[in-house]
Amino acid sequence: MKSFLAFLVAMSIIVTLGDAYCFSKLNKPEEANKGCMLDGKLYPFGEISRTENCFRCSCSRDAMRCCSLFHTPIGYDKENCKVVFNTKSCDYDVVLKSDPLKECTVYSRVG
Repeated sequence: MKSFLAFLVAMSIIVTLGDAYCFSKLNKPEEANKGCMLDGKLYPFGEISRTENCFRCSCSRDAMRCCSLFHTPIGYDKENCKVVFNTKSCDYDVVLKSDPLKECTVYSRVG
């Protein structure tokens, strides 16, 4: 029973740590005084709650660290449904190929 409990605790830690796609980008020395550049846009130092490409970032003089605000659907009816990125909600919508106004059921997502 103790080993099962330890397994559950370990899995819960892994799930909480792995909930979003994250990356770091080092700043160029000549840009370090102005802020952080990402996809051609200059962001100020500090916390950025949402970039144009749906990332939450932290900008410092040495680097920009970002994590996605969205999770990619992987478990859905791939034969009848398609994935469309919704820039307003910063998430993927899964809709019927034959009728994009109707949503499909999503069983799992990855970040």
